[in-house]
Amino acid sequence: MSGTALFLWVTSIVLAGLVAVTFLFYRNELGRAYEAVRRGSQIANTDAGSIEYAERGAGIPLLSIHGAGGGFDQGLALAAESVGDGFRIIAPSRFGYLRTPVPQDTSPAAQAAAHAALLCKLNVSKAIVLGASAGARSAIEFALRYPDMVASLILIAPGTYWPARPAALEGNRSIRFIFWVVNAGGNFLWWTAEKIAPSMLIRFLGVPPELVTAALSADRDRVMSIVRSVEPLSLRFPGINVDSTAVLNELPLGKITAPTLIISTPDDGFNTLPAAKFAASKIINAKLVVYDTGGHLLVGQQNAVRTTVRSFVSST
Repeated sequence: MSGTALFLWVTSIVLAGLVAVTFLFYRNELGRAYEAVRRGSQIANTDAGSIEYAERGAGIPLLSIHGAGGGFDQGLALAAESVGDGFRIIAPSRFGYLRTPVPQDTSPAAQAAAHAALLCKLNVSKAIVLGASAGARSAIEFALRYPDMVASLILIAPGTYWPARPAALEGNRSIRFIFWVVNAGGNFLWWTAEKIAPSMLIRFLGVPPELVTAALSADRDRVMSIVRSVEPLSLRFPGINVDSTAVLNELPLGKITAPTLIISTPDDGFNTLPAAKFAASKIINAKLVVYDTGGHLLVGQQNAVRTTVRSFVSST
């Protein structure tokens, strides 16, 4: 065997080994992600259809409505970060996420009806409603359509309507690439990007990567935990598709009677601040809190957010 042939043979063996090891890591990590979302949730058969949900804690009922890329697990995490202990957290998986099917009508109004049906099934007559990102759409509809069931309304980085244009991601190449990954439903592509190009996924989640680079270690870990929480992407893709094709229309926000808190930042990659300001200007006596920085995930602001939210809830 010539030197060139030997080199090519050794190289092919090494590459094959690397591919095998990579695939083994991927299969093991994806398996853990699948197992994580199989645990800790239940299916409620409601008047609005089957709804996956999870409950944690005891106290005042709080409906935690996750954003795009989420599920009940992210709803639980959202509530834990935003309000902490002392609440009965009810976290549904919205349409198309994890084990909640996609109905014929996927509008925020229909999703609000599903929230109401779930609370009725659980014998909850009134709850604090917390909606983040795309989850704020059905939270607002819920407050409008079922005012007697809403003790207070909290909207964090709301991906909702404003007159100039809907909330949207910045149009750059990394964002377009990740949308392609999402539309491909590619578990392996998301996992690979997490390992070799996490900044692309961070930007896709609406956070400037440089903000994460400069953040404290705990904040960087939190962001990467959220990146990983999107896995397995294939179980969340139908919901992401529902959220990405939603048509946002102006709603009669002035009819919302629940005390309302709205939080956003100017460097949110989804540009939710205009929507937050618009909602605050229309909802009677709404309180708007704008942090100087933090991106869509409010990086570095978690303690401030929890203090603000708990203070708001205790005063309403």
